[in-house]
Amino acid sequence: MTPDDERVQALIEAARRVRENAYAPYSGFRVGAAVLTDSGNVHVGCNVENASYGATICAERAAVFRMVASGDTRPVALAIFVDDPEPAMPCGMCRQVVSEFGRDVLVVTATPDRVKHSTIEALLPDAFVLRK
Repeated sequence: MTPDDERVQALIEAARRVRENAYAPYSGFRVGAAVLTDSGNVHVGCNVENASYGATICAERAAVFRMVASGDTRPVALAIFVDDPEPAMPCGMCRQVVSEFGRDVLVVTATPDRVKHSTIEALLPDAFVLRK
């Protein structure tokens, strides 16, 4: 899958739409995310802030958790959308969560005017792995 793939463009649009549902009364920074799985399903999430900041959840983790709750566990791409001059990269915690499900997941971050892409492997080269 390439960043120019029409499925990636649709994924960015899904992230843009769900961003409208973000609950960000404290930061005002609204984020939407969408995960495409190998089965072709798209799972969306938005950030949800809380007065107890530690209880806040990022859009990326919300989308991944929704993916898992729906029975999918094989993401192939993650799109993140913000209405800001610069694309927003996933935080460290979100990078670790996504890496749990695949190191080659394409990560596409977008604004109305810019798109950047990477992979989870490039963003988190030495992810924690629990050895059993």
